[in-house]
Amino acid sequence: MAESVVLDPVDLHLLRLLQNDARMTYRDLAAQVGVAPSTCLDRVTRLRRCGVILGHRLELDPAKLGRGLQALLSVQVRPHRRELVGPFVERIRALPESLTMFHLTGPDDYLVHVAVADMADLQRLVLDEFTARREVARVETRLIFQQWDCGPLLPPSPSAQSG
Repeated sequence: MAESVVLDPVDLHLLRLLQNDARMTYRDLAAQVGVAPSTCLDRVTRLRRCGVILGHRLELDPAKLGRGLQALLSVQVRPHRRELVGPFVERIRALPESLTMFHLTGPDDYLVHVAVADMADLQRLVLDEFTARREVARVETRLIFQQWDCGPLLPPSPSAQSG
């Protein structure tokens, strides 16, 4: 497990603001947090260097890219052995329809978030890319009606850690 980093209120405020708008300038960040722009730059650089900030993402609208239907695919792989799992994960991650992939505990081994054009495209994806693979024992599909982003992600409060 990775070591957690000690963050003070200024760090937390910076992270909250950057999670809501990663394109904010250091001058705007500094003004909202109440520190000098050079201090802001130093803080953000430190947060990157110690691995708290992993990067910046560009978020796209799948529907505007012709992928208006999203689903979660629960996948069971049998036998669950490294020599089968590695190539399976590589293949699914390389699919243009795959948005996110999770390795799980429990009866299902993987949860894959996909975006496709329509139901026929989803059926093609499941049959041609998942169930056609010899190591895939079962696929269960759930359509996504609506999705909300949550956050921002911050460390647990001291009271939550002790309770």
